[in-house]
Amino acid sequence: MSSHTASTGPLPEQVLLLCWRDSDHPQGGGSERYLERVGAEFARRGARVTLRTAGYPGAARTEVRDGITISRGGGRLSVYPRALGAMVAGRLGVGPLAGLAPDVVIDTQNGIPFFAAAATRAPVVVLVHHCHRAQWPVAGRLLGAIGWLIESRISPRVHRRRQYLTVSDPSAGDLHSLGVEPERVAIVRAGADPVPHTTPLPVDTDRHRLVVLSRLVPHKQIEDALEVVAHLRARDVAVHLDVVGDGWWGDRLREKAGELDIVDHVTFHGHVDEATKHQLLARAEIHLMPSRTEGWGLAVIEAAQHAVPTIGYRTSRGLTDSVIDGVTGLLVDGSATARSTELAGAAATLLADPEQRRTLGEAGRQRVSGWTWSATADAVGAVLSAAASGRYIAGPVVSPKLGTSASETVAS
Repeated sequence: MSSHTASTGPLPEQVLLLCWRDSDHPQGGGSERYLERVGAEFARRGARVTLRTAGYPGAARTEVRDGITISRGGGRLSVYPRALGAMVAGRLGVGPLAGLAPDVVIDTQNGIPFFAAAATRAPVVVLVHHCHRAQWPVAGRLLGAIGWLIESRISPRVHRRRQYLTVSDPSAGDLHSLGVEPERVAIVRAGADPVPHTTPLPVDTDRHRLVVLSRLVPHKQIEDALEVVAHLRARDVAVHLDVVGDGWWGDRLREKAGELDIVDHVTFHGHVDEATKHQLLARAEIHLMPSRTEGWGLAVIEAAQHAVPTIGYRTSRGLTDSVIDGVTGLLVDGSATARSTELAGAAATLLADPEQRRTLGEAGRQRVSGWTWSATADAVGAVLSAAASGRYIAGPVVSPKLGTSASETVAS
């Protein structure tokens, strides 16, 4: 599907963003970053941007960051009713959202949407990074069944007249399979932050360096990356894995490293600052992304900024968009019985062929060289402007400065 440029009206003056977490949340990740980077661009262009999200220990109830007013309340599940309550109270002139009259609302559906239309008269755009079908079992049998019912049946029905926004062609296809008509699904890919100027880490001449950049949660399947290290060590390949990121599954992964007898060949860095993150990416030869499901995979782009190719699973859906197999990285089938073996085989192939590794890495770097959050905000702004005027935008959308007009229809 070719990309299009959306004709755009003026950016809405007030934008409300709803998301279950913000990027500083201990479990925040790429989807939160996408929303906030776009919101920060809107704020720089003069819009009043408010993010309503969950609270967490040590977080302020209200703060301003990058021009976005962040209002926090509620926890993992209570964030949803608390946000709707704050929106209703705000319309009455009380509470943390008092005085806010959004021209458009972005309702982020991380499995469960906020159902913002119940509390606002403003147009609502539903942002979906990926389908959570493969992740719901982690929530437990009952909660997982309820969550999947909401995501697959109730949300598409409730939002049958709403504009959808997603980040990749596979995620758009998943929405279509849930009954969301293609003419209501716009695709805007993520941008990338500029690479900070840092002092390079010493080159490791006596072993290969692999890196994983991820939240440490079950569906990211970091166990498979650990098993890759074990497989390579069994082949007498000198290798070390840097795991960058943290999460509630971290202790289990450390136990797994012990079970595989690779503790000395893995470093769990936890949360790191941007400079350290990019230093670790720049030193790596391969980025592993063994996630079960991805909407896009922002870490792929950050690795590519350093000409580091990604190896991941074709079955993760979104990686088939962010990784061009055989051009900017490698995708393996990821069958249930041989996932880590396939991943290890691909890693061994690239480690043994530095020329192929450089070719893939440089192709990736060239591909992402022009991707910015400013361009992403241009495209998202076009979607919001269309929604505010009662129109739908369909298909891939790029910055108005980069292409030709997009497919639009009148909302009914």
